[in-house]
Amino acid sequence: MIDMVEPAEEQPLGYLLHRVASTLRNEVTATVLDPLELAFPRYLCMRILSKAPGRSNAELARELSVSPQAMNIVLRGLQGRGLVARPTSVASGRALPAELTRDGLALLKRTDAGVRAAERRVLGRLSDDDRDALKRILAAVGVD
Repeated sequence: MIDMVEPAEEQPLGYLLHRVASTLRNEVTATVLDPLELAFPRYLCMRILSKAPGRSNAELARELSVSPQAMNIVLRGLQGRGLVARPTSVASGRALPAELTRDGLALLKRTDAGVRAAERRVLGRLSDDDRDALKRILAAVGVD
């Protein structure tokens, strides 16, 4: 493995984060989301809406770093499954606030244990304390 020749402290943070994120995404997708027929972008959208209901298509697109067109496809897919609801019109403006439905909240809750198990597998070389510290550090950086 190429990473073994270069000490971790000398490797670019972006590369290390990308490597972990890709590994975790693959694990979560294969073991949790695929059996539920839920694509990873839809899962992320649902996770955001569970913490911040009422987000518009544009807000969600910015948060996930995708185009508004791509986010619209994600939202329409979630609406088609009855997992997200958006009004057909709003009193002012054009933004249609999205919210998880009861079914959406229930499905998201069903993913929690599997996602946590996938995290433990991917971060298996770390102690529980180190895993908790890593999460605290990541939560503290990259916020506005």
